[in-house]
Amino acid sequence: MRVLKRPDLEDILYGCAILGTGGGGELDEGFELIDEALAQGKEFVLADPSEIPDEAMICTPYMLGAISELPAGEEDKYARLPTGEVRPILAAYQRMEAYKGTKFSGTVACELGGSNTAMAFYVAAMTGGYIVDGDPAGRAVPEITHSTYYLNDLPAAPIVTANAFGECMVIENVIDDLRAEEIVRALSMASGNDIAAVDHALCMQELRGALIGGTITKALELGRTWRVTKADGGDIAANIAAQGSGEVVFRGAISTCDWKTAEGFTLGNISISGEGDYAGSDYAIWLKNENMIGWRNGEVHATIPDLICLLDMETGEPVTNPNYRVGQQVAVVVLPAPNAFLSEKGLEIFGPKYLGYSFEYRSALV
Repeated sequence: MRVLKRPDLEDILYGCAILGTGGGGELDEGFELIDEALAQGKEFVLADPSEIPDEAMICTPYMLGAISELPAGEEDKYARLPTGEVRPILAAYQRMEAYKGTKFSGTVACELGGSNTAMAFYVAAMTGGYIVDGDPAGRAVPEITHSTYYLNDLPAAPIVTANAFGECMVIENVIDDLRAEEIVRALSMASGNDIAAVDHALCMQELRGALIGGTITKALELGRTWRVTKADGGDIAANIAAQGSGEVVFRGAISTCDWKTAEGFTLGNISISGEGDYAGSDYAIWLKNENMIGWRNGEVHATIPDLICLLDMETGEPVTNPNYRVGQQVAVVVLPAPNAFLSEKGLEIFGPKYLGYSFEYRSALV
């Protein structure tokens, strides 16, 4: 086990924001959580799965909802509701411990992203637990079902949710993660499109074979590459692609873009006009919280579960959705999907067919 210092945490969150493919939450929210815990003298302890006893109880805390603002006028219906006394994620965690009658040894991030990974880190630090070096997604994903938990038939329930209004709900007897997604998404939509949840409260023996190991360390290394390259004035897109075993597939300026919040998700489109070596070509991305499908010159080019990452070439920052704008200079980097999602069942739950497309998964990586 190792204690993560502030520079380590910064590298991890930047790496997670890149691996988040536009989703996974905002970096500033993640740093707010990290700095709050550090200010209180808390430690962030990273544990390799091999270091964790089989009997240790682990849970997965996260926030679920759209990643864009509420539609105009939507906030008004929440105006009369009170504000909870503690952060919703801690309220959900404390209620889960009481429900299970046990103390958790650590937490697992539900995905890799600027704030959702930090959420699991924050809970572990605030409660004296450790952070498992692994996760069930290996990237950011829009739904609970897009995980190795679901692929391995691990039960999500009991699930505890809490929102900003102090409302806490315990959900029992949920048949699988598909149903869990429907229920928690509905609660999120009734909570301003943002709800804290804790689920998959299991012993390490049950989790060990399901988690994608080493993903936090992977994020740290990717974030370190990002930081060093930016400081040296190097080509961030090229170095990120090399570090992540991927490719830079397009460069240009955003020509048109849009987004909307619908059914508890952020949906949007980004069109990029090629420049330099890509002049005369265009690239289009469709997103559902995360970047889902990429088209080059009207032809399908990249699809989930591969990672379609967007980097701002003026600032070097990873672009989180829907924080894009016309004229923004960007590079598209595609990184390979976690192997677990390339199985038949993996592609069924997180490939083009999940989105309703008839075409098969295809990789832009040669």
